[in-house]
Amino acid sequence: MPGLKDKNFGDPLEISVEKIELLLKNEYGLSKRSIAILLLQEDTEIISLVSSGEAAWGQINEIIGLAKSYYSQPLSYIIAIRRQEEANRIAKTAIEHSPGAKILFRERLSRIMINPITGLPILLLILYWGLYKFVGEFGAGTMVNFIEKDIFEKILNPRITHIFNSFIPWELLRGLFVGEYGVITLGVRYAVALILPIVTTFFIAFAIIEDTGYLPRLALLIDRLFKKIGLTGRAVIPMVLGLGCDTMATMVTRTLPTKRERIISTILLALAVPCSAQLGVILSLLEGNAKGLWVWGAVVALVFLLIGFLSSMILPGEAPSFYMEIPPIRLPKLSNVLIKTYTRVKWYFMEIFPMFILASAMIWLGQLTGLFRFSVRLLEYPIRWIGLPNEAAVAFLFGFFRRDYGAAGLYDIKKAGLLTGNQLVTACITLTLFLPCIAQFLMNVKERGARTGIGISVFILFFSFSVGFIVNFVLNFLRVQL
Repeated sequence: MPGLKDKNFGDPLEISVEKIELLLKNEYGLSKRSIAILLLQEDTEIISLVSSGEAAWGQINEIIGLAKSYYSQPLSYIIAIRRQEEANRIAKTAIEHSPGAKILFRERLSRIMINPITGLPILLLILYWGLYKFVGEFGAGTMVNFIEKDIFEKILNPRITHIFNSFIPWELLRGLFVGEYGVITLGVRYAVALILPIVTTFFIAFAIIEDTGYLPRLALLIDRLFKKIGLTGRAVIPMVLGLGCDTMATMVTRTLPTKRERIISTILLALAVPCSAQLGVILSLLEGNAKGLWVWGAVVALVFLLIGFLSSMILPGEAPSFYMEIPPIRLPKLSNVLIKTYTRVKWYFMEIFPMFILASAMIWLGQLTGLFRFSVRLLEYPIRWIGLPNEAAVAFLFGFFRRDYGAAGLYDIKKAGLLTGNQLVTACITLTLFLPCIAQFLMNVKERGARTGIGISVFILFFSFSVGFIVNFVLNFLRVQL
């Protein structure tokens, strides 16, 4: 915060910085003032470094706590505002503004993206062409059909099954690798044929959107709406990332400034933000059913806003403030898009592939012990309650291992012709709102604590089936056929 010392003499923040500077005795490769400001911003790395090396850490920590008590907003926000004020002061002395100067096309486009009247249609176009057409139709439709039907069903699965039948005489052991729930015929097929094409196309679309500088503008566009649900435009980053992987997005909620915002974001990510693989499979399930897709989207969006609003009313804390720097808008660079896509797909696939193998092995073990069959029977009660056939219970149990795994299970049930249009929409809505996968559940517990993480999952379990029941009842009562 250069230049603030003389200007804001007596200011609590400046006094705190000076006091911390005097207490710092070690060398850190940065000025003591920079270290003091980072401590006030609660930088975890600097706090760990200083707390382990400074004898006066207790006094420093007390000063930080006292400084926080002077302000209603987080200190990181206050410091960011001070820096922006100082930057504006410097800019005024160095920049000459000409009122009649022509506005560049990029600046015009940036303003159009931020304006609600023009920005919302642009957002809808991006969602339509980026998610529905590219990810939903091309990724989850064309690519999945080719890899699953032409490669796995016609070539790989029959040959692999023949090999295992020829060389492994024990049917029990063969069932681990091939068969209805085999590691190869089910787990590998789901991971490679269904999930990999979908996450790849999603990450390509996301990398393009990210590289243009559109995300910060989207944050500004929806900031007013997000404030109604206790968040700010900054939360758009984990929410959009959640469309790729909810586990990764939950970890990114650390960047949100208040505990209240982090809890609300975690609830919404676990409940109403489908990951790219699940989203892609659901788009594929509802392909050709435009009415069903609209109903699914409307219900999930309504749940997102309703639960966010109720959470903001229940959870204590002040209304959040929002501040974000806007980078220049630009054409996406091919090398950036390819590198980001490759890195994310590699990370995601390395995370997802072992989980699919583990899930298949656990299902096989569950079949041997009878636990899988018992769990399916328990799930059949709420499944029938929301108007679905008993076979859907297996897909929902899959969803506990991975949400996209469950959506892929529905894909197989649809192919078997066991679901009507109304049942399919009800199933997609309920499964979207269903329990977070094991990885996300563990991340929720790690980030928010065991009590909050478990409480979120218990709430979601009952809430998802309640919404499914209401949707099924309304469709039948109004005699709507989707």
